[in-house]
Amino acid sequence: MDIRNIAIIAHVDHGKTTLVDAMLKQTHTFRENQKEMQQTLILDSNELEKEKGITILSKNTSVFYKNTKINIIDTPGHADFGGEVERVLNMASGALLLVDALEGPLPQTKFVLKKALEAKLKIILILNKIDKKDARPQEVMHNIETLFLELAEDDSALNFTTLYAVGRDGKAFHKLPQSYSSDTVGDLTPIFETILKEIPGTVKDCDKPFQMLISTLDNDDYIGKLCIGKVSRGKLKKDQLIALTTDNRVLGTFKVQKLLTSVGLERREVAEVSAGDIVAIAGIPQMTIGLTICDPIHPESLPKIKIDDPTIKISLGPNTSPLAGREGKFTSSVQIRQRLFKEAETNLGLHIIEKPESAKLTVAGRGELQLSVLIETLRREGYELEVSKPQVIYKTINGAICEPYEEITIEVTGEFVGIITEEMAKRHGQILSLTPQKNNVSRFVYKISSHNLLGIRNVLLGNTRGTAILNTYFIGYFAKSGRTESIRNGSLIASESGTTLSYGLANAQMRGNLFVGPGVLVYEGMIVGISSRQQDIEVNVCKAKKQTNMRSSTADIAIQLTPPTFMDLEQMLDFVKDDEMIEATPKSLRLRKKYLTSLARRRAERVERARVA
Repeated sequence: MDIRNIAIIAHVDHGKTTLVDAMLKQTHTFRENQKEMQQTLILDSNELEKEKGITILSKNTSVFYKNTKINIIDTPGHADFGGEVERVLNMASGALLLVDALEGPLPQTKFVLKKALEAKLKIILILNKIDKKDARPQEVMHNIETLFLELAEDDSALNFTTLYAVGRDGKAFHKLPQSYSSDTVGDLTPIFETILKEIPGTVKDCDKPFQMLISTLDNDDYIGKLCIGKVSRGKLKKDQLIALTTDNRVLGTFKVQKLLTSVGLERREVAEVSAGDIVAIAGIPQMTIGLTICDPIHPESLPKIKIDDPTIKISLGPNTSPLAGREGKFTSSVQIRQRLFKEAETNLGLHIIEKPESAKLTVAGRGELQLSVLIETLRREGYELEVSKPQVIYKTINGAICEPYEEITIEVTGEFVGIITEEMAKRHGQILSLTPQKNNVSRFVYKISSHNLLGIRNVLLGNTRGTAILNTYFIGYFAKSGRTESIRNGSLIASESGTTLSYGLANAQMRGNLFVGPGVLVYEGMIVGISSRQQDIEVNVCKAKKQTNMRSSTADIAIQLTPPTFMDLEQMLDFVKDDEMIEATPKSLRLRKKYLTSLARRRAERVERARVA
């Protein structure tokens, strides 16, 4: 049987997973009466993926077309999950690059294409969403060609085939239709035919000793641990002996208990697998991504998977607030440590660093989104956590201290151009380009340090009434830049513990914007709002109105409270200062000061002033 392995790569929301849906349905992977025929985003099965509408975990499935098995690898489109992209591209021989026919290539398009070209994959370009009202396929095509010229390492990468598609309708075309409507005749045959024509077959070296690189790990409730990868050469049978190796050194010999391959969304057990196929193997109790499985007589290791270093870190540990232990199942540092190291086994983009003198650990990742997804996953599993403000990771290069820099693309309407220019100037951003788009929209591209980028999403979304579109792309380490002065106002800090009351909240809201409403349990040192001034202000939101026998003309007027502002986890990571933390539990997200009492905070300030002096 012939086999093709393809990865689907694109910027966030350019239609990868929707296209895979159509490919699965049109190849009759499901019966007509199966529920998947009525579903969308079938591969995004993770709860957070459904909520955020993005792909977080790479997944592989397969379809059959003209007696050829096509293994499809759906990859994340966000650079924060670049580790997922990097570890699975080695299983593919080619890639479908999807680009929105209106938005064109964006920062994550550049990121995933760069990784695909580094892996020497054959690219098939698909201009998707050509049915959009203001689609501009010719102009976008020109931009993509420029991107290829910028990223290609040799001329062969410039010879790519272009298709046009409406993934939502499951239609693709070799040539751009003069006009498109839902009645336009078409299906995905052009994509399948182009895959068979352009993507090289993977069935080769079947007569050589078995060899496979572990690209991902999984766990089956009935089978146990599974290692997944593409068979580089040879064949493997059930009950055969295999060796686990690294750097041509044998770590152990094991017996293959089960062999499984993908058929649609299912894994089916088979008796034998051969070179070119993507398989799951059970029977190896201790394994790590990047190790090689091979014939014990020929213990030859494949090159390890190279993952870009993390750029952002947070401190993460057990909850120490007065409300600790009330809402979670897992509250100890030992439980949190075990869970984090288990996560690091499969999430290569994460680095876990232990602190011998502390119960906390340092978790380093590729961006705030990746770290927020990790924290959200843990709290939904029942963990109570305490999270610090994100910090950038510095490197010493040629004797100079360097910091990570990113390319940020911002799209706004004309009325907010001045706001963007002013904000980026405060943050020492270097403008690279300003391009007018359709409908009075301008696209800014800036080079800016990751440190000065922290917290920008909240600021810009607030100042542009939620209309700004931001995307970032890591471009490397450069010399430390100037620092942005604190532009966030101080916090409103609860001075007493108890339950919030309307009278206390009414007094507090005159000093800023509140994060809590009536009837909320708070504790001393908890942040209950943002101040209208630069300084922190202590407020008693649990204060009750004193009862007297005196009456006034305004005694019976109801207290008017402004609705509180609620923030999600990503917004909180942007919001917190160095002396503040996030308390994340299965039921609640709270902000607090590191030192809860006023006396402890004053002592810490004196120590910090003495250290600086």
